[in-house]
Amino acid sequence: MLLVTGGVGFIGSHTVAEALRAGHKVVILDNLAIGRREVVEGIRAAAKGGDFTFIEGDCRDAATLERLFGEFPISAVIHFAALKAVRESIDKPLEYHDNNVNGLAVVLAAMLKHGIKDLVFSSSAAVYGTPKSLPIAETHPLSVVNSPYGFSKLVGEKLIADFVKANPTLRAVLLRYFNPVGADASGFIGEFPQGYPNNLVPYLIQVAAGLRDKLTVYGRDYDTPDGTCVRDFIHVSDLAEAHLAALGWLQKQNACTIDAFNVGTGKGNSLIELIQAFERVSGRPLAHEFGARREGDVATLYGDVTKIETTLAWKATRSLEDAMRSAWVWSQTLAKRA
Repeated sequence: MLLVTGGVGFIGSHTVAEALRAGHKVVILDNLAIGRREVVEGIRAAAKGGDFTFIEGDCRDAATLERLFGEFPISAVIHFAALKAVRESIDKPLEYHDNNVNGLAVVLAAMLKHGIKDLVFSSSAAVYGTPKSLPIAETHPLSVVNSPYGFSKLVGEKLIADFVKANPTLRAVLLRYFNPVGADASGFIGEFPQGYPNNLVPYLIQVAAGLRDKLTVYGRDYDTPDGTCVRDFIHVSDLAEAHLAALGWLQKQNACTIDAFNVGTGKGNSLIELIQAFERVSGRPLAHEFGARREGDVATLYGDVTKIETTLAWKATRSLEDAMRSAWVWSQTLAKRA
């Protein structure tokens, strides 16, 4: 049985759905600070049932974890629970440290106490800071000069590495995501954050659903072909499948294993290219405007994914158009709910 912390969030919910489809039993722990309660039923519909339990609770609460590990036969943890907005982290650094670092520490302590050996950690390409060369490989220097969010993920990676070294029966995989986009093909789950969207695609989806008037693209004067940021956009369903590939690989390794993998497509697309892809698959224009740059954003970021493709036998198979098509379907689901 898998424990998925933050399993009601965007990436967490899609990973739970894929895990259920693959026959895993899952316990979801989520405090609903970012995720929405209705996502639980969305997961059930997307996975056509499946054996899972949802527990509303905070991974920083040791007593909650103690009850959970005592009640369920957990064999591995996929840890998503964290705050994730770069801009917000600049305004609220203490909250990000508490949620993202302290929460992880409490989970690790509970795993050790209950003999849980395997951890897949939701990290980020933000640990590379401003890239010194492209594409970014796992050997790129780690440097988070851009945001407290990125720093929290780097500290999390270091904490796990130290923990595995001190407790050599444990095994861990660190997955450094690039930019997840899209939605589950079922149309039952997608990205719909609480409050104001901090990332482009959920903002775009809400505009397409008629929940907002227009999209704001931050920055048009970057040193890129069209002046907008370039990112490695990976379909969230590909990303979800990468977690299961990582877990399967990890469970075959010797004790005291820890390794990091980039998770992306290996190529970059600009924000304008992403908007144009959405317009092509939806068949309609998307209202948008340009705003000033956001603090903490870098111009271009895309990864070298050779290591994950060769070691885990995983590769992103869905295109940017596939991602935007699924986002369009999800926007129609939200429009019907409005």
